[in-house]
Order: sequence, then structure tokens, then C-alpha cells
Amino acid sequence: MEKEKTLTDNRLKTPRAAAVAGILFSMLYITSLVLFRVSVPADPYDAGAWLAGGWKAVNLALYLLPFAGIAFLWFIGVLRDRIGIYEDRFFATVFLGSGLLFLAMLFASGAVAAGILISYNIAPGKFVESGIYTFGRTVVYQIVNVYAVKMAGVFMISICTVAVRTKIFPQWIALLGYAMALLLLLSTGYFYWTPLAFPLWVLLVSTYILLTNLRNKPDTAAPPAQS
Repeated sequence: MEKEKTLTDNRLKTPRAAAVAGILFSMLYITSLVLFRVSVPADPYDAGAWLAGGWKAVNLALYLLPFAGIAFLWFIGVLRDRIGIYEDRFFATVFLGSGLLFLAMLFASGAVAAGILISYNIAPGKFVESGIYTFGRTVVYQIVNVYAVKMAGVFMISICTVAVRTKIFPQWIALLGYAMALLLLLSTGYFYWTPLAFPLWVLLVSTYILLTNLRNKPDTAAPPAQS
């Protein structure tokens, strides 16, 4: 009986820990995006002059990115836990698929960006003139600003649809999520700071879930019935 009680207590603590991880993802990802945006020119075809003075800030952003990705996995976990038995196979597939694709592209773009910095530090002049910089810079731009943000938009739409049906968070958060998801899907490339919409929405959802869990503390598990 004591063992069953311990397992139940650990399970009940999981959503709270994951909600904190969602907030952590938001903070780390926002920090990384801001460092990228203020250090790297918006034009994907720039000549690479920023590498001489902005590579340290970008290097810090790349260091934070894997930790943001790990925290995002925990955030996916708390959403699935909150949906529980109401999870629909169709929306669960879209939800998990878009979330994991977003994470994979986030890591891929970070790896390419890290390769650009390392190659530049080895041979600054030759690297920029070789054309490899232009290729790598364009690849990172396309992954982050086109494909990754679209997967983030699909992720938000699927979760908001589930939320409207299951009430896992208030309807106004779901409606706001729809609006921000449409912004990600339709305005990519027009507004340089558009990708920030996704971590800001995750921050809102995670904060709501955390506050809800703190207000509704779980009761002590009842002992199992005797056979």
C-alpha cells in the first residue's frame, strides 16, 4: 500500500514540474531568439559582416537552445497529461507530430548555425568568400522563419482545438492561440519578430497550468480496497 501511495504522489507532481518546464522553455527560447535577432541582420543574403562582432551573442543563444528543446518535451508531456482520457487520436497525431517536427528543426537549425560559427573562427576570410556562409545562413533562415514557425502554428491550432472541446484551459487562451497561430502561418517573412508569438503563448499556457495546480493541491490518495 505504501508503494502504491508513493507512485500516485509522484504521478500527481508531474504536471506541476512540466508546467515549470514550459515556462523555462519560453524564457530560454525567447532569450535565444532575441540574441539572434539583435546580432544577425534580417536579410538572409547579408555579406556576413556581423560575424566579426556578433558571434559571441549568437554562440550564447546556441548554447541555450538545447536546454529550451528539452524543456519543450516536458511541456508536451504536461499537455498530454492534462488532456488525459479525452485525447483524440487524430489531434494527438497532429499535436505530437508538429511538436516533434518543430523541435527537430530547431535543433537542425542550431547545428547549422554552430557549424557557421566554427568554420568562420577557423578561416574568417576564406569562409565568407567561399559561398558556404551564404548557403548555411540561408538554410538557417528558411528552417527557422518558414518551416519551424509553421509547425509551431499547427501545434498551437491542434492544442487549441482540443482545449475548446475538453476545457483543459480557458476558451480565451484557445482563441488567442488561434489568432497567434494564424499569424505564424500567414505572416512569415513580413515581420521579423513573428516567431516570438509561439514562446509567448506557451508561457501563458504554462503559467495558467502552474497556477491551477498550485490552487488545486491533490488530496492524499485513499488506500486500496481490501479484497
